[in-house]
Amino acid sequence: MNQFPAAVASRLLASSPLRHTAFRLFYFGSIGVALGYTMQATIAAWLMATLTPSPLMVALVQTASTAPTLLFGLVAGTLADIVERRKIILATLLVLFASTLILGGATIAGITGPVALLALTFVIGAGFTFYLPAQQASVNEFVSRKELPGAVALSAVAFNVARAVGPALAGSVAAWQGTGIAFVIGAFFFTMMLVALRTWKGRERGLPGVPERLLSGVRSGLRYARHSTAMRSLIIRNLNFAVCASAFWALLPVIARDQLGLGAGGFGLLSAGFGTGAVMGALAIPGQLQSRSLNAIVTSGVLLWTLAVVLIAATGITALAVAGAFCAGVAWVTVFASLSAGTQSSAPSWVRARAVGMNIVAAQASLAIGSAFWGALAGAVGTHVALAASAGLMVVLHLANRRVRVVMGDEADVTPGVQLPDMAIAAEPLPDDGPVLIQIEYQIASENRRAFLRAIHAVETIRRRNGATSWRVFRDLGQEGRFVERYIIASWAEYMRLRSRMTIADRKVLDGVDKFQQKGVPVRVSRLLGISASDADESEERASPR
Repeated sequence: MNQFPAAVASRLLASSPLRHTAFRLFYFGSIGVALGYTMQATIAAWLMATLTPSPLMVALVQTASTAPTLLFGLVAGTLADIVERRKIILATLLVLFASTLILGGATIAGITGPVALLALTFVIGAGFTFYLPAQQASVNEFVSRKELPGAVALSAVAFNVARAVGPALAGSVAAWQGTGIAFVIGAFFFTMMLVALRTWKGRERGLPGVPERLLSGVRSGLRYARHSTAMRSLIIRNLNFAVCASAFWALLPVIARDQLGLGAGGFGLLSAGFGTGAVMGALAIPGQLQSRSLNAIVTSGVLLWTLAVVLIAATGITALAVAGAFCAGVAWVTVFASLSAGTQSSAPSWVRARAVGMNIVAAQASLAIGSAFWGALAGAVGTHVALAASAGLMVVLHLANRRVRVVMGDEADVTPGVQLPDMAIAAEPLPDDGPVLIQIEYQIASENRRAFLRAIHAVETIRRRNGATSWRVFRDLGQEGRFVERYIIASWAEYMRLRSRMTIADRKVLDGVDKFQQKGVPVRVSRLLGISASDADESEERASPR
């Protein structure tokens, strides 16, 4: 009998990415960091509730914790795409550990005030902002491409479970040993990742060519999100859910203290109900991702959250409030873990950390702004009304964006395309030379023109998503059936990156255009480099005899 659980665990492990030692260490280290961060944020909110009766000040703790994402989120994602992620993770762990330990020591000494609490919470939030994109985008460095969807789902579930269980653990420790000790314990959770860093060999190789600079990398990430339908949908759904869900987290200490008349133990009880629901929801996520569409999973989570918050807003009975918190935990993990898995499955490797960063910005910005708004509303009209209003807004936003559908990415969406042919150019330009004009000439028979135009306009999003600043198709008035595709890239280095960023899915779209080319007539590609008056003067000066 004792061998049965071990045999079951062994079979599950054999089919799981966790069978890889490096990934397993990284996985549990990630859980530790998430637990440490969420414990700190939760204890800080409860400590503020004991320092001041203002609901707004309590809500501002959540704002201080998440506001750094507004300032640094895009930069953090870009940095994780162009700098070795292992170094970023190590540096941020040191910041998180030291800041949380200082906060715990100051709380034990009784010298923590509201301003100092908000300042240190902001520093910890900034450290976590730079840590998270690097951590989430590193999952694919530990497993094969075939195992990547399972590993991404596991990591998304683990993070969101930790984000839900952390508050429950924090509330329990704070009630048992006090808030200062809870801070100290939370700080040591950050050290779990150090074990994984010791066995981590390095990061995946970047795309060939000149590395991106930070500012141009941010622009590339924003351009990708703007022209990627999948990424836009994920960001919108993140925004819709997080701005309304922030009401529960921002007001949880006030719900326990005022609405239910409970102390730290009651706060821990509500947090434990939420954490238990999160675990139950997490257990169902892998199976749901295999049997249901991503959009259906997210929608069910939104509806469950709405019902849970209405229940909490309408009751003063502790048991019902805990039941509502349990359902909210299930919904929280269902939505955020699913959206996280969708993000990492849809973004190619060159922009994966930026995609993660942009979705984190969307969620955390909504949590920061929403927390301040719901806290102010609760101070004006009461906690019951603020919670009910957040549930009502959730329904309105869901109905308004019902056509925005989220999907899991296919392997072809992220796998680099086939190697491109060599370019026939007389001399290699310098990386910063530009802009570069690409002109592709097609000769199309009259019976294929309508289908060709439909196919060629599908290429626009690919060109713009991968780096083009402008794109257009032209019809030659002097030659029947001749069409010209033209697009501009800012520099030669960016053009080289654009070529490398093409995926198998992109290649299929381009092949769908090439099949309409008239038989026996090759597609002609011209690459033209922008020349200014100063460039012409320099060329003439170099050509002059000395």
